[in-house]
Amino acid sequence: MTALNKIKFDWTIIVCVFLLTLYGLIAIYSATFTSEPQAGSNFFVKQILWIVIGLCFMFAIMFVPPGWFRVSAYVLYVINLCFLIFLLLVPQSSGPSRWIGFGGLQLQPSEFMKPVLVMTLAAFLSSNKCSLRKVKYVFGAFGLTLLPFALVLKQPDLGTSLTFLVLLIPMLYWKGLSLFVIFVICAPIITFLSSFNFWTFFFIIIFICAILLLSRQRAIIFWSVFIINIIVGIVAPFFWNHLHEYQQQRILNFLGIISDPKGAGYQIIQSKVAIGSGGLTGKGFLHGTQTQLSFLPAQHTDFIFSVLAEEWGFVGAFVILVTFLIFLIKGISVASSAKTNFSGLLTAGLVTIFAFQMVVNIGMTLGIMPVTGMPLPFISYGGSSMLSGMIMAGLILNTSLQRYK
Repeated sequence: MTALNKIKFDWTIIVCVFLLTLYGLIAIYSATFTSEPQAGSNFFVKQILWIVIGLCFMFAIMFVPPGWFRVSAYVLYVINLCFLIFLLLVPQSSGPSRWIGFGGLQLQPSEFMKPVLVMTLAAFLSSNKCSLRKVKYVFGAFGLTLLPFALVLKQPDLGTSLTFLVLLIPMLYWKGLSLFVIFVICAPIITFLSSFNFWTFFFIIIFICAILLLSRQRAIIFWSVFIINIIVGIVAPFFWNHLHEYQQQRILNFLGIISDPKGAGYQIIQSKVAIGSGGLTGKGFLHGTQTQLSFLPAQHTDFIFSVLAEEWGFVGAFVILVTFLIFLIKGISVASSAKTNFSGLLTAGLVTIFAFQMVVNIGMTLGIMPVTGMPLPFISYGGSSMLSGMIMAGLILNTSLQRYK
C-alpha cells in the first residue's frame, strides 16, 4: 500500500479517459436501442468488455520500463507489417479485408499499427546517430511511415492511412526539423489537393514560389521544389483515377462539386439534421428522432458524435470537446516534460493521433471534413479502436509516471 501511495498517477488523463468511455457507452446504448432489447444490449455489453480489457492494458503499460518499448519497437513493427501483408494476400470474396479473426474475435491490425508506428519512429528519431541535417534520416522516417500507409490504403482504409502520414510531421518538428523543411515537405500535399482545379493549382504554385523567394533560398533549392510540385500536380489525376468510386464520391460531395443527397451526401445531411435538432440542451436520452428512427447511418461507430449532440445538445457536445481538449493539453505537457528524447517523441506522436482522429471524426459529422470512416477515440463502438486507444493512453501515462522517477 505504501508503494502505491508513492506512485504519482496522472489523474487528469485517467479521469478524461474514464469520462470519454462513459460518454461512449451512453451513446452506444442509445444508438443501438431498439424494440428488441437483445439487439442493442449486445453492442453495449461488448463495448463494456472491450473497455475493461483496454483499461487492463492501459494500467499494465503504465508500469513497463520505457526502454522495453524502444527495444521492441522494430520487432512489433515487423509483426504488424506481416499482419497487414497477410490481409492483402489472403483471398476474400469481397476483396481485401481489414480484420483478422482470432477465435471468435475480429481484430483490425491497422489500429494496432498506430501506437507501434509511433514507437518505431520515436526509436528511430531518438537514436544518437539520427541527425535530420542528413537527408537519409528524413527519408528513413518517411520510409517507415509510407510502408504501412500503402498497405492500409490498399485495404482500402483512407482514414487510418492518413493518420500515419499526419503523425510524422509533428514528430519531425519535435525532433528539431526546421519550419522551412517542413514547408517543403507539406507543399506537395497542398499542391496535390489543389490540383483538381486549374486556378487553385495556379495560385498555390504562386504562393509556394513567393515563400521560396522570401526565404531567400539558393537557386537549386528553389527550382527543385518548384519542379517537384509541378510534377505532383501532373500526377495527381492519375492517383485520383485509382481511388475507389465511393471515395471519389465522398470527396466530390464534400467539396461541393456534386450534390448527391440520396447517395454520398446522405450521411452528412442526416448528421447535420441530428446535430442541429439537438439545440442547446438536446432532446434527452433515448429521445433523438434521427437516432431512434435509424435515419443516421453508422450511428454507433463513425457518427456517434451526432447521437450525443442530438440527445444532449450544444451543452453535451461542448462538454465532450472540453474533455478532449484537457486530455490533449495534458498530453502535450507530458511530452514537453519527458525525461528522454524517446519518451517525448513517443508522447508527441500519440497526442497527434488522438487530435487528428478527434478533428476528422467530429469534422465529418459537421460536414466540414470528408467522410473517412475514422472512429472517435474512446467513444465510437469497436474493439480494436478501443484497445488501440487504451494502449496509446497507457503509453502517455507511462511517460508521465517516469517523470517522477
